[in-house]
Amino acid sequence: MNQNKNYTLPIIMMILLFGMISFVTNLAAPMGIVLKEQFSISNFLGLLGNAANFIAYAVMGIPGGIMLQRLGYKKTALIAIAIGFVGVFIQYLSGYASESLAFGVYLLGAFVAGFSMCLLNTVVNPMLNTLGGGGNKGNQLIQVGGSFNSVMATFTPAFVGILIGEATKAQITDVFPVMYIAMAIFAVVFFVLFAVSIPEPHAEKSSEPLGNLMSGALKFRHFVLGAIAIFVYVGVEVGTPGIMNLWLSDTEVGKTTAGFVAGTYWFLMLVGRLFGASIGNKVSSKTMLTVASLLGMVLIACAIFSPVTSQVSLPVLQKSAIGGISFGLALVPINAMFIVLVGLCTSIMWGGIFNLAVEGLGKYLAAASGIFMVLVSGGGLLPVLQGKIADIAGYIPSYWVIFVCLAYLLFYALVGSKNVNTNIPVE
Repeated sequence: MNQNKNYTLPIIMMILLFGMISFVTNLAAPMGIVLKEQFSISNFLGLLGNAANFIAYAVMGIPGGIMLQRLGYKKTALIAIAIGFVGVFIQYLSGYASESLAFGVYLLGAFVAGFSMCLLNTVVNPMLNTLGGGGNKGNQLIQVGGSFNSVMATFTPAFVGILIGEATKAQITDVFPVMYIAMAIFAVVFFVLFAVSIPEPHAEKSSEPLGNLMSGALKFRHFVLGAIAIFVYVGVEVGTPGIMNLWLSDTEVGKTTAGFVAGTYWFLMLVGRLFGASIGNKVSSKTMLTVASLLGMVLIACAIFSPVTSQVSLPVLQKSAIGGISFGLALVPINAMFIVLVGLCTSIMWGGIFNLAVEGLGKYLAAASGIFMVLVSGGGLLPVLQGKIADIAGYIPSYWVIFVCLAYLLFYALVGSKNVNTNIPVE
């Protein structure tokens, strides 16, 4: 790649796509509440739209890598954006479908949108890493993209809430403005990206058999262990606030405050990613992941061993009296405070793990990215395991699952991330 060329515009486009991934993904949760109330369905059915994202990653991860390897970054990104537009448009059409069909139409749209999110993730991570030239600069760009992703994760549910008011009285049509925004952004990014030049550093290798590229990537020990680390990390990211939300909802804290506390976890992820982006060009991915994993283990250990009878006033994001978002104090068990603080640790892990895992892969990068995306399904599987343990042993003891996962991430940072296969040709 020509390091002297200015890639500011494609970098901005990739960061915007990072935000769109979060925007569309986080639209599923409040939509689930709307659907549950409108169609009188169970919690399980209401969450199917959200689950479709993880199912799509498992289904489309490898095909996404194939597309990236054969079509290149730009064409794959354009296809992903087009699919995302179609997915949101199908969800929009569910507002005009009959009562008997609307729920099914929405699920179809959520599933199609999930395919788009998988493809976009397959593109934006290696693309930002490539545009940054790999190493610390590549990690810094991924952290910047992750920061914008967190901004959208923090404010999308609040934005939807402001539009629909009381969710229990909302209809799909009330969420139309959000869908208009999503489709408009997809359309603008599509045409801008279509017009700009995107570097294709390994395009000349696209004729090589895909099987060779897949198997070649899997020969790198640090990549295989890194793919497992992503599986583990996404499970930690989702399970840590998710189980806490369920736990607090069953206590005197109540469901509403539990949601605010869980939301503050995501806000701290935003804070952590902004900090990670500011130091990403000076501090290595290995150091960042080591510190984050170790600190996370300490916080989870404190949460496990602290008495639930001890309470603290925790600053949390909550709905203000005038309908906006503000900070307030919530009285919660001290365990919840330690769990919320884990958001600062998980914030920088995605970029750090990805950066370490693909370092030195060369022509195998595109195929490796597809394999990586399949392992995002850990966000759907590990929380289920933690939830089962919570059913058996209790909510707090279930966090031993998170502790063990963080221990693996620490191992990966210290030992597993080292490329011991430097003798493998990558050009």
